[in-house]
Amino acid sequence: MMNVWNYLRNQKGQGMVEYGLILALISIAAITLMPQVGTAINNAFNSVVTAL
Repeated sequence: MMNVWNYLRNQKGQGMVEYGLILALISIAAITLMPQVGTAINNAFNSVVTAL
């Protein structure tokens, strides 16, 4: 019974580590892309203002 408990506990810990890594990768991607998205949105608004 103890071997089953240890196995399940290790699997839950592994899942949490995987979720943490995925969250870190998404955060890095978002931080990297935000300036580019901000520039594109700023250019779009400037185009609208110029057209008006």
